[in-house]
Amino acid sequence: MQMSDTFLNEAARLLGPKGLTTETADLEPWLTDWRGRYTGKALALASPADTGELSALVKLCARHSVPIVPQGGNSGMSGGATPFDSGHELIISLRRMNHIIDVDSAARTATCEAGVILQVLHEAAEAQDLRFPLTLGGKGSATIGGLIATNAGGTQVLRHGSMRALVLGVEAVMADGSVLDLLTPLKKDNRGFDLKQVLIGSEGTLGIVTAATLKLAPAIAGRTVMWAGTASLHDARSLLLLAQDMAEDQLEGFEVLPQHSLEAVLDYLPDARAPLADPHAWHALIELVAGDADTAARLPAIAENLLSTAFERGLIADATIAASEDQAERLWLIRETISPAERAIGPAMQHDISVPVEKMPAFVEAAVPRLETDWPGTRAVCFGHLGDGNVHFHVIAPPGRERTEWEAADGKAISAQVHDMVAAWGGSISAEHGIGRLKRDELARLSDPATLAAMRAIKQALDPHGLLNPGKLL
Repeated sequence: MQMSDTFLNEAARLLGPKGLTTETADLEPWLTDWRGRYTGKALALASPADTGELSALVKLCARHSVPIVPQGGNSGMSGGATPFDSGHELIISLRRMNHIIDVDSAARTATCEAGVILQVLHEAAEAQDLRFPLTLGGKGSATIGGLIATNAGGTQVLRHGSMRALVLGVEAVMADGSVLDLLTPLKKDNRGFDLKQVLIGSEGTLGIVTAATLKLAPAIAGRTVMWAGTASLHDARSLLLLAQDMAEDQLEGFEVLPQHSLEAVLDYLPDARAPLADPHAWHALIELVAGDADTAARLPAIAENLLSTAFERGLIADATIAASEDQAERLWLIRETISPAERAIGPAMQHDISVPVEKMPAFVEAAVPRLETDWPGTRAVCFGHLGDGNVHFHVIAPPGRERTEWEAADGKAISAQVHDMVAAWGGSISAEHGIGRLKRDELARLSDPATLAAMRAIKQALDPHGLLNPGKLL
């Protein structure tokens, strides 16, 4: 009997018939990443029912030297939850660990297991007149554990921060199977290293997050959504600063997109309509929110004053304010549909980058023409979260190019050039999607030696045998 057979037999006894499968049909949906760039093989798919089962399973993996690929909703953007081709890795899915343990309306916290889907958490918070202030396009499949592992962002980071700012406590199973219990949300705790922050964003390479205590916010009593057309990204940045001055804490979202992205969405969505009558070089989507009725009643006036002042200063050429929730949702649908709409055009290299907020307009103005000149026939498109210095920088292939061939040749070189420019501007090659497999080599190429040495030392200390998500991040 092979060692893998011995391991699988022991794992089957531990997890039961619901907890382990080697059937091809069961494995297949979880062997390819969301973007379709990576497809691997796996020894089996394990789905523990609780932290105790997961702890015992990880100890079993350690005894048999079985590498582990933790997986949440398999909706990551960087191939961080996809196994390699060896077939020796065990996928551990947290999807059965999907219980919301508690929603404390007085403390404004929620404690839940890692397999809880983001949309389910939204609904549980709303039932208590609260909200979890992080959302993204994949909220129907993304899990809390995966969002923590990648330190996910989204459209509300401007006001509330990324997952790192919203996680008050974590529970995790470490590489030796021990359980790290840091769920209690202490406001002040000076007992050395903040280990929960070490785990957040570690992409399953240091431990497997099994549960979390999360920060909630008051439910929205009202919101006002605006769409404005502007002549340049510099004007959009000035509009952002104006909105921060005039709307203050009511400013929740500020997204930008070029005319090209708007047209891509209009072509992609049959029922979509352009928010403004005329085209504009850039568009800004702005959302103001209020947590109480009195502030909610003032939002329309704040929005009108903001747009009026922006007109007077020449920052915008046209604008509209959503007259209903349906109109507001339609405006946000345009923003959320950019990625699939751009993908429908053809192959593209997608870059999730950030530079200091004040430098973003100048960076885009320098980077876009340079890339389009150096790579004739390509189209560089930037859109996203201007308020926190993060844009999605897509370089679309010339018409007619075959995806795999183009990505492996020109596409790889284009990405290296984008990352070089980002590094030169003091930015990050991964603002919110993580490193995974996609950017692992680029992280090694561009990071300073001291940073890499520190990260590798932490990895060696917490996972000395390299069994947790090997080949990812580092």
